[in-house]
Amino acid sequence: MSISLSDFETGARYDGDYSDTLAALEDRLERLQAAHIIHGQRSIIMFEGWDAAGKGGIIQRLTASLDPRYFEVWPISAPNEEEKARHFLWRFWKRLPGNREISIFDRSWYGRVLVERVEGFASEAEWRKGYDEINEFEAQLTGSRTNLVKLFIHITQDEQDRRFADRLDDPWKRWKTGTEDYRNRSKRKEYLAAMEEMFAQTNTRWAPWKVIDGNNKKAARIAALTYIVETLEAAVPMTPPDRDLAVVKLAAKAFGYKPKD
Repeated sequence: MSISLSDFETGARYDGDYSDTLAALEDRLERLQAAHIIHGQRSIIMFEGWDAAGKGGIIQRLTASLDPRYFEVWPISAPNEEEKARHFLWRFWKRLPGNREISIFDRSWYGRVLVERVEGFASEAEWRKGYDEINEFEAQLTGSRTNLVKLFIHITQDEQDRRFADRLDDPWKRWKTGTEDYRNRSKRKEYLAAMEEMFAQTNTRWAPWKVIDGNNKKAARIAALTYIVETLEAAVPMTPPDRDLAVVKLAAKAFGYKPKD
């Protein structure tokens, strides 16, 4: 199924109680993490999207109620010299989750066919080969029982400009914007072409894309978290463990514990 970013630009507000819905999603995320721990599951949640699209805000809400011992957020920037000396996927293999873990990628291996393509950091032969390499990489992940959720957060140029201006006007948010934002902004047409081909080449049955309309921040957060929760609840066993009888006996001896049911 083809993906057109122009279908995700309404900026509609969330039609519901944002706080209540967010709290309910955070409760479900807590149970999801518990299910990962109990059943030895592993998952990757990967975010791509425009600068200032709201990826960081979604990740903040995603992780707010999680146990930090069992997840990791990986902010992906330009590769260092050690990483440049190896295959472009090497640095991502090092960050994959083990059993009971969730890895969250703030940008990802798709840099190969986006920023590296548009900015000329990879040759045409390299980024064209990247589609097959990425699809095979994701097939290996999902084929070895790693759940993979891929989200792209989309905003219009007008909305991005408003957010850039807000960052410049807020002294405590100025650190979040720099010259690279404007380098990327000046090549939006080229990035749109790269994104269109990226979706066409990598929206696979084993690793489908989900595009989120990010033009309203609250609606985007609810939409993204809902998709993550529903996707992983369908993939991860959601059965809680039975009581450990040895622990029950110890609790009964220690403070007179009696099961409620």
